[in-house]
Amino acid sequence: MGIFDTIRAVLGTSAETDATREADPEDLFGMSTAYMTMEADLGYDHCGEAALCFSGVDSTRFDDAVETVEAILEAGEIDTGTGFHRHEDDHGYQWFVLEDDDPEDLVTSIHFAADQFIEEGFGSRLLAAVFGFERDGTDAYWIYSFRRGAYYPFSPKGTSDRNQQVEFKLQSVLDGELGLEDDESYWYPLWPDVPGDHPWE
Repeated sequence: MGIFDTIRAVLGTSAETDATREADPEDLFGMSTAYMTMEADLGYDHCGEAALCFSGVDSTRFDDAVETVEAILEAGEIDTGTGFHRHEDDHGYQWFVLEDDDPEDLVTSIHFAADQFIEEGFGSRLLAAVFGFERDGTDAYWIYSFRRGAYYPFSPKGTSDRNQQVEFKLQSVLDGELGLEDDESYWYPLWPDVPGDHPWE
């Protein structure tokens, strides 16, 4: 996944310094209704996947926390059929990638995972929750920045350009339904490595 150093700073310590409000994992439940709005008002289907991005730390206690999150997701896989796998990208960031045809299950699983990191004292390691959508070959994402406590839209065109028309359309329709990032300078892209791939691949 092509995350530039500046993006790392914004999703990391820089955003923590500039945070507009404290992140709240309850914000993630806003995506439950956003899924319906994206489909009904904009014609976007969810892609069947969502992902939680976090940065690791060399700590036994952190490793134990990650194992606890994995155990929660494994239990969810049995209860709801929400599959998951763990992925480390080329920049050293780690991902829990969730797969489910039911968007409600994706939101619930992402929330459980994020909430457990916070309960274990590692909320500061959470970077972003990413929810994917698609329409007629156009990919679009809602990204929740834990350091900014807000959502922003992202629609990649290839691996280095973005569809700002789509992004501003998403902003106009979902404003008021999601807690959006007002400062567009913080709408940082999470580029896929390959056109058409998801940022977490």
